[in-house]
Amino acid sequence: MKLRLTFIIIVLLVGTSCKEDAKQNEEKQVETSSVEVQKDSLIYPEETHFKSLRQVTFGGDNAEAYWSFDDKQLVFQSNNKNWNVGCDQMFLMNVDETFKDKVPPMISTGKGRTTCSYFLPDNKHIIYASTHLEQDECPDAPLRQNGKYVWPIYDSYDIFVADLEGNIVNQLTHEVGYDAEPTVSPKGDKIVFTSTRSGDLELYTMNLDGSDVKQITNELGYDGGAFFSPDGTKLIFRSSRPKTDEEIKNYKDLLAQGLVEPTDMELYICNADGSDLRQLTDLGNANWSPFFHPSGEKILFSSNFEAERGFPFNLYMIDIDGKNLKRITHGETFDAFPVFSNDGKYLAFSSNRNNGGGRDTNLFIAEWQD
Repeated sequence: MKLRLTFIIIVLLVGTSCKEDAKQNEEKQVETSSVEVQKDSLIYPEETHFKSLRQVTFGGDNAEAYWSFDDKQLVFQSNNKNWNVGCDQMFLMNVDETFKDKVPPMISTGKGRTTCSYFLPDNKHIIYASTHLEQDECPDAPLRQNGKYVWPIYDSYDIFVADLEGNIVNQLTHEVGYDAEPTVSPKGDKIVFTSTRSGDLELYTMNLDGSDVKQITNELGYDGGAFFSPDGTKLIFRSSRPKTDEEIKNYKDLLAQGLVEPTDMELYICNADGSDLRQLTDLGNANWSPFFHPSGEKILFSSNFEAERGFPFNLYMIDIDGKNLKRITHGETFDAFPVFSNDGKYLAFSSNRNNGGGRDTNLFIAEWQD
């Protein structure tokens, strides 16, 4: 749930304006890649960081594809109705597979709604958040409140460990409220996740067995979608930090209803223990789904800050000191959820490209070149 897939549909169909700020074009200068002729028809000419690009799925909403530690498999979430699911469930794939005419194995329970799966270091287990303890059916998913786009924050989400056959072997969280968005440190020792156990949406870390829970952030606002740096020493995440009295009241009122507005978010970076917290971007609109470049010195993320009507979303790269902002993808609709393989050679991401002008969001794997 580093951004719920329903956001894609709402943004593209409604075209909601997150910010109509004319100074974006005047003040936000983005370095663009030099144009080169590409042989791969899936790659736009300006996308020079992609040496090759392969489409993995062909229907439904597919996102948050995360690599096993040995880079041989990926786990991802999908709501593809042709795969007999009513809302997001977790699926497993080998790195060389595509799913145009076949269905990947589902490794969640098939009950409730799931989000944010991630491999554990043994490559034999995954973690993910699920609402299945409360109900078998998909929970309601409100999308708009008072004319604005919202996300539901389900109190029924807890974090579980499952094997690759879909058997749940452990429950890591037992607190009342939302516990979700877990990811694992490349060092293989810690999990970072988002929880409402303090009364606000804050980041926490814990050991792989759920012990030694520590609160990382403590400022009002939605802190989520966190990832560790390659060496495990830093965290990058998105946040919607309300500032004015009106913004604070609106945020608290929505949170009391189990809702948040995700249309105004910036990226923040800190040490893995929460120290040295600082804001990385100040671009406006929605900046989210950040992931560290293999060097640990840059961040890849999705943003619509250049958009006038809420879209398109494209991938950008920025140094961890906030300098050298560079546009990576050049789509007209939606590119997000970038995740590098552990060896740094490949990038998995989700995109609306090559969907025939429809609503499908599919997985792609790019061969990366710096």
